[in-house]
Amino acid sequence: MASNKEILNDAKDKMKKSGEALQRNLADIRAGQANASLLNSVNVEYYGAPTPLNQVASITIPEARQLLVKPYDESILEDIEHAIYASNLGLTPQNDGSAIRLVIPQLTEDRRKELVKDVKAELEKAKVAVRNVRREAMDDLKKGNKAGDFNDDEFHDLEKKVQDETDAGIKNLEAIAAEKEKELLS
Repeated sequence: MASNKEILNDAKDKMKKSGEALQRNLADIRAGQANASLLNSVNVEYYGAPTPLNQVASITIPEARQLLVKPYDESILEDIEHAIYASNLGLTPQNDGSAIRLVIPQLTEDRRKELVKDVKAELEKAKVAVRNVRREAMDDLKKGNKAGDFNDDEFHDLEKKVQDETDAGIKNLEAIAAEKEKELLS
């Protein structure tokens, strides 16, 4: 049986990972500004194997709303261009023969509101994950209490600590989402 510290630390770690996962998911939501992480999902066919774009090209941000993709091997320039088209990012690659420029279009007000809804949906998924971690931790604590690993007073104290961690985890998730919403609406 896991000790009370192991249960608490495990719950804390899982809740922290939910926050990290939310940040990764929100990074894929385009905010009308150039961000190299927009291209994280793009894979290029390189010597017969799908390879992440950032492993076959350098991605720089020469201007606030522009990405520059410069392949290490110029022979795959067209493959990169096709991969960006196929990725459904809504970006039109401009091939100049040695690099690809991607201009990030300005977001319309309606599109911004849609993206804020996407942020809220991602936030809800993350909150559910944190609540599931709390439920698992509470179940473990109840099993430990029944098994006599700790008495009722310790059990209620641990229950409160798990709830405090849950509240802190959810507050962290809301702060992450609020930051992304602010970025989208500005």
